[in-house]
Amino acid sequence: MTSGPTLIENEPLVLHLGSALQRMTDHEFFEVCRLNQDLRIERTSEGDLIICPPTGGQTGRRNFNLTGIFSAWVEKDGTGVGFDSSTGFTLPNGAKRSPDVAWIKRSRWESLTEEEKEEFPPLCPDFVVELRSRTDPLDPLQAKMEEYIENGASLGWLIDPKEKKVYIYRPQSEAVCLDDPATISGDPLLSGFTLDLKRLWP
Repeated sequence: MTSGPTLIENEPLVLHLGSALQRMTDHEFFEVCRLNQDLRIERTSEGDLIICPPTGGQTGRRNFNLTGIFSAWVEKDGTGVGFDSSTGFTLPNGAKRSPDVAWIKRSRWESLTEEEKEEFPPLCPDFVVELRSRTDPLDPLQAKMEEYIENGASLGWLIDPKEKKVYIYRPQSEAVCLDDPATISGDPLLSGFTLDLKRLWP
């Protein structure tokens, strides 16, 4: 007897709902996500719905470590606000995206209304990180990183523990791939922040 596909670390489910989804208001989409908190739901600028199941243990552990390390720097630095993977952002192109880690300059965050802060903030973070899980196809993640940069991000890291590679994205330049780096630096945007990759590779 063949078992069905597992939901753990399975590939995201993409629903091509087109105009039906595009008619949904930002608040309605927020409510859909709020009622399905066990799932990470994104919406592309074309109106497709992307539903990501919960991660497996290894990805969850790495994400926890990454968020904790970055959170300590954010608290010490004080120039911006950090967010975990449960936060959705409405990008300028209309897409609703949830990076694994995000950071916004404090001045940009404080310029938002309280209502905008409570739902999906209508801006692209200044810094984003996507952490590739074992079953994530690489191409869609690379396209997502390029979308962040095109919509205003100043720095993006795509971290691939499986291949021990880090792809670094910046505006007006080609992505740079680092092969098994020991550390990566966020300077000058994230002054003094250095990530020790040994914390994520095992």
